[in-house]
Amino acid sequence: MRIGEIAALVGVTPRTVRHYHHIGLLAEPARRANGYRAYGVRDAVLLARVRRLTELGLGLDEVREVLAGDAGLDLGDVLRELDADLARQEREIRERRKRLAGLMDGPLDGTESVSPALAELLAAAPATGSPAAAKDREHLLLLDTISGGSEIYAALRPLAGDPAVLALYEQLDALATAPPDDPRIGPLADRMAALAPDEVLDAIPADGPAMTGFGEALLADYTPAQAEVVRRVMVALTVRSRSRSEGRDGKKKGKGAR
Repeated sequence: MRIGEIAALVGVTPRTVRHYHHIGLLAEPARRANGYRAYGVRDAVLLARVRRLTELGLGLDEVREVLAGDAGLDLGDVLRELDADLARQEREIRERRKRLAGLMDGPLDGTESVSPALAELLAAAPATGSPAAAKDREHLLLLDTISGGSEIYAALRPLAGDPAVLALYEQLDALATAPPDDPRIGPLADRMAALAPDEVLDAIPADGPAMTGFGEALLADYTPAQAEVVRRVMVALTVRSRSRSEGRDGKKKGKGAR
């Protein structure tokens, strides 16, 4: 095959193939007497592999590393690997289409792309017009986008329909116009912190919620009195989390001393 033929076969441009040769990603094939490159099946398979890896989001340097790891494979191994890769993509596409079909059957309310774990948690929560509850929902959506939080969602699941949680949201809503020294702030923060399950604390990083960066942005999303409640809750959870971590470390050391 000539360069135009292999490029058309794999679905790239001849310019792309020349670029891969230039950067050393693909070795130059042997040339015919007339000077044209002569490509074989293995070259086509390798080029197809590069295309698939780049479509999966890998950079060319990462592709180079993958290809180096596959250098010892024969043509049959490479073809089987490509087939397995395509089969995996087919499964992922079927799963995505299944989720998409379910989303199209339901209301489009901003939670269309959440993880199944968060979708289950949100579905279990009762409908409420509480602005504080709406903020919590937004924060969970952000957490889901950034890193997921299946362990936290599972820990929060028993609280989803707890009337006490709705009552706390309403009390936080009531502080929307209150000053930051309102006497209701301390007791409300204590009740909210006490309601957090230990499993949620275990899912929080060892150093607790940071009061910089995201923490500051989170507090800025509330009115002064509400922000003071949230700040106190974050501090209380940090203390609890560290205490639990130190307790577990102490037990491990005690067992190691035996």
